[in-house]
Amino acid sequence: MLSALIWLPIAGALVISLLPSKYTSSQVRSSALAISLINLLWTVWILTQFDITQSGFQFREFLPWITPLGLNYELGVDGVSVVLLALNSLLTLVAIFSSSENTERPKLLYVMMLLVNGGVSGAFLAQNLMLFFLFYELELIPFFLMISIWGGAKRSYAAVKFLLFTAVSGALVLVSFLGLVWLSGASDFSYQSVLGQALPIGSQVLLLGLMLVGFGIKIPLVPFHTWLPDTYVEASSPVAILLGGVFAKLGTYGLVRFGMGLFPEAWAQVSPFLATWAAVSILYGALAAIAQKDIKRMVAYSSIGHMGYVLLGAAALTPLALVGAVGQMVAHGLILAILFHLVGVVEVKAGTRDLDVLNGLLNPIRGLPSISSLLILAGMASAGIPGLAGFIAEFLVFQGTYSVFPVQTLVAVLGTALTAVYFVILLNRTCFGKLDNSTAYFPQVTTSEKFPALVLAVLILFLGLQPSWLVRWTEATTTALVATVPTPTQQLATSERFLDLNNLELNN
Repeated sequence: MLSALIWLPIAGALVISLLPSKYTSSQVRSSALAISLINLLWTVWILTQFDITQSGFQFREFLPWITPLGLNYELGVDGVSVVLLALNSLLTLVAIFSSSENTERPKLLYVMMLLVNGGVSGAFLAQNLMLFFLFYELELIPFFLMISIWGGAKRSYAAVKFLLFTAVSGALVLVSFLGLVWLSGASDFSYQSVLGQALPIGSQVLLLGLMLVGFGIKIPLVPFHTWLPDTYVEASSPVAILLGGVFAKLGTYGLVRFGMGLFPEAWAQVSPFLATWAAVSILYGALAAIAQKDIKRMVAYSSIGHMGYVLLGAAALTPLALVGAVGQMVAHGLILAILFHLVGVVEVKAGTRDLDVLNGLLNPIRGLPSISSLLILAGMASAGIPGLAGFIAEFLVFQGTYSVFPVQTLVAVLGTALTAVYFVILLNRTCFGKLDNSTAYFPQVTTSEKFPALVLAVLILFLGLQPSWLVRWTEATTTALVATVPTPTQQLATSERFLDLNNLELNN
């Protein structure tokens, strides 16, 4: 049942690669759309069978593989991974639909997209550390090729930079996994095997530190973010949708699943540092976005700030904050996808992404009124306006975090205010004002170009008005996960009891 989410797109990629050369770009695209649509429908069916009252893994699968190395084929899905699986399936379909019908080398492009889809699903489903690592690394070469072949003018530089940073990320995660198994004496790399192993707090902090840097690069968080602006800007819009909407979630998922799940005591100890790190990333991303003139680069920097909310929620160790963090992963993926798609349409129609050049796109006769209207909605969602998906996720994070880290939460709230600032700048310069006569009468926007944005806009609005559909899947899992992690107060109480016992023994 879960394996289909992995191997269906991979098998589809194989089928597309074997299509005869007589197939046109449009026909190849239609084949990829059909495969991704089937995959999305299968994901929806799994959602209908998923029991939201259970906190553990469901639909588990096990197949012995390379047993002497502790590597087995183990899959499972819980409340955290099930929503990310749905996001992955949806955004893959959106990315393929957003691509041009006359794409060069279409078979290679859609093969790479489907491989990414299968690999990301495998990472979200893997219940074996080494299996997770294999799927975690599977996306590197497809993304490298998609950036270097279909990217912008500086695509080679961006692709190499992306590959180097993410390769280091994988190496650090692998070292952390190996160290955990070797130091704990676990029999294999199964998640359940290492979950119950106790390690000294010093070893936990060391291994968690490696994991934080590794996943921090993938998200990315400041100061490991330098690959992101170049990569997002040079990637084509469909590839940027997958990078920001799906690929970055491997980092946040890894922190919650493995950082918090496998090193609970160390996570509780470093949580103040994590909250501060999140606040710095949020503030930096917002300030950097304000300074940009390129719309795509502005959206890229906004992603850095918004991913900081996920870390802030995870650091607070409250059920409400963690529910908000997972909700932010989904909301961020939807909002970033619609922004990158709309920016791509604006660039194709207007021929530029420069804020100093664009103006008056909301003009109902000569501009791009429908695209501008959707861009306004997307900007409002990213700024956390009530009634949209971005608001409820951030509100839950703030509400669940303030009692634990009030200063960091207030800094994050300031970051939200700054988000509104740079999106007001973007919308004011691009959508409003007088349309320049020299750039008037843009090419007409087709229905197929608007359709992905309309679908995403409906979802963003629906999840904003019905937030239970965003958080109901994760509540049982996040509550159980937080219960396994001692809060700083609990740790202090434990230390005081330990000292009191030692003093009593000394006095006796």
